[in-house]
Amino acid sequence: MRGSVTEPTPGPGSRRRRATGVAVASAALLFPLLGAAPSRSATESPTGRLQHAFASAADEYHVPQSVLLAVSYLQSRWDAHAGAPSVTGGYGPMHLTDARTALATSPHHSEGTEDARGDAARAALRPAARIPAGSALPARLRTLPEAARLTGIPAARLRTDPAANVAGGAALLAAAQKDLDEPLSADPADWYGAVARFSGADDTATAAAYADDVYDVLRTGEERTTDAGQRVALAARPRIAPDTGQLRRTGLRTVTDDGTECPRKVSCEWIPAPYAEFGDDDYGNHDLGDRPVSQSIKYIVVHDTEGTWDGVLNLVQDPTYVSWNYTIRSTDGLIAQHVKVKDVAWHAGNWYVNAKSVGIEHEGFLAAPDAWYTEAMYRSSARLVTYLAKRYGIPLDRQHVLGHDNVPAPTTAGVPGMHTDPGPFWDWRHYFELLGRPFHRTAGKRGGLVTIRPDYAANQPVYTGCVTKGEPCAAHGSGEVRLYSDHDENSALIKDAGLGTDPTTGVNDLSSRVSTGQQFAVAGRWGDWTAIWYLGQKAWFHDPGDEPTAVDASGPVVTPKDGAAGVPVYGRAYPEKEAYPAGVPVQSVSPLPYTLPAGQRYAVGDVVPGEYYYSVTFTTDSHRVVAGKDLYYEIQFGHRVAFVRAADVDVEPSAR
Repeated sequence: MRGSVTEPTPGPGSRRRRATGVAVASAALLFPLLGAAPSRSATESPTGRLQHAFASAADEYHVPQSVLLAVSYLQSRWDAHAGAPSVTGGYGPMHLTDARTALATSPHHSEGTEDARGDAARAALRPAARIPAGSALPARLRTLPEAARLTGIPAARLRTDPAANVAGGAALLAAAQKDLDEPLSADPADWYGAVARFSGADDTATAAAYADDVYDVLRTGEERTTDAGQRVALAARPRIAPDTGQLRRTGLRTVTDDGTECPRKVSCEWIPAPYAEFGDDDYGNHDLGDRPVSQSIKYIVVHDTEGTWDGVLNLVQDPTYVSWNYTIRSTDGLIAQHVKVKDVAWHAGNWYVNAKSVGIEHEGFLAAPDAWYTEAMYRSSARLVTYLAKRYGIPLDRQHVLGHDNVPAPTTAGVPGMHTDPGPFWDWRHYFELLGRPFHRTAGKRGGLVTIRPDYAANQPVYTGCVTKGEPCAAHGSGEVRLYSDHDENSALIKDAGLGTDPTTGVNDLSSRVSTGQQFAVAGRWGDWTAIWYLGQKAWFHDPGDEPTAVDASGPVVTPKDGAAGVPVYGRAYPEKEAYPAGVPVQSVSPLPYTLPAGQRYAVGDVVPGEYYYSVTFTTDSHRVVAGKDLYYEIQFGHRVAFVRAADVDVEPSAR
């Protein structure tokens, strides 16, 4: 499938081709005493069985129910995923890991195996998702067999029965507490060390970051309905003060401060990508720079790895491959930094975007809807993005925090090969809640713009090709909404002219999909349907009043200047030819195969000068940033962003 980790095509003159809240709701009114079990009638109702399972397991293994609930929330947000394993082979509400079994039973994902990087010089990323026979697994990937040993519950049941899974998690926590010579205390504050151990981390920084998140959940409380319709609640305890000194007795290694660029409250390790010269004056796998002095950083690009942790780390340390700035591990949220932010990693498939972005890989697979991401990874990523956004002045919105699938092709030839990760199963709505920028209505009803905002769990468009081309994927929540040519689900899907193929429901086909948080100008309304301007067309999506898939918004839009039949659309904002000094080849400002027609309007993300980072040699003496006088507007044109020249359009302060 179209994974991540990509590189751009440098331009003429180069002999290389490169990679370019859950609402926090206190349950205090429901459970006046922290950890107190709800009534028998409530727990035995169809929607209360999981809550009862937490109470029973806590009682049997003498673990505070609140601790068990908070750990499970950080692992899975209490979801069971119908027994499907996570990307790291974790099962059930407690995310008990059995990676060998998970990989042995995982189907092969066959659709989209072409080189989606647009870089014919280097092979597409296909890290082997297998474990050699007889090899040892790290402890973090085999907690389920250990839980089976402790409880006597068969491993198969721990994988499929949520109540058994919770009991397995409680047994692991109790065993960790005993191993630390700590009493099986009823006070949640006494379980910090055991919680840190439960993370599976092998270093104190990662374990502490995980435990701190668990205790943050304890302080704020949570309440939600799971994917299986189970209502679970954890009462808030704002004054809890855990015994963090227990961390010293966990026996975990200490990671020294090695100059990583991460916020203090996450675990971050330096695993460098090599800047190395090899064969015939070629080099890899990134470029040295001086950002933000030399050029501004405008974007953060969210990727998924399309591979497991160890395999992906091997790739980023290969000088003949590509690079990205950070990778985040699924089990515990550990962050590895590979390329300094001042330097330019090859990750986005568009050199203009590479030169002005930070790339973050998340351990995961696009076309495996149930190979789910942990809450620990979402939270660690959100903290990193918040830190980067503040440090470099990057707005926290969907025009600047992009998925790899939102990055435009630099040229027409590159359109079919652009990547599609992190895909429809990345929960942008939850992610932006963690970023502290939830998507709200910002205009009165029937405003001129809409922000796409479906209910992730309830929104389940049909996708195909997750396992076999053309075959339906398993039903699953999604952050993306399907677009039609009319206000009728039987009408044709919107077609992307740049792809030159008929649109499909394929999981990698972005022709007729919009993503949570994206903003579009309204082109019409009809009953429970809303039309937007999209890729130069009027595109309709179902938007019922009782379950809306978008909220009204306001903001600046661009439209072609009076008298223009249409204006060209670009995939990169390069300078005019007069801006290039001697010795730097002029880069063509070639339009994409789209037009912004007269009368249509598109939401503005930013205004940027034309800019090109020239770096085609290993030595940096010839590297320079070329800045022009021409201005561009970044717009939300389709599923991907695009650019239009400021001279070609008028800006209206608010969509009509």
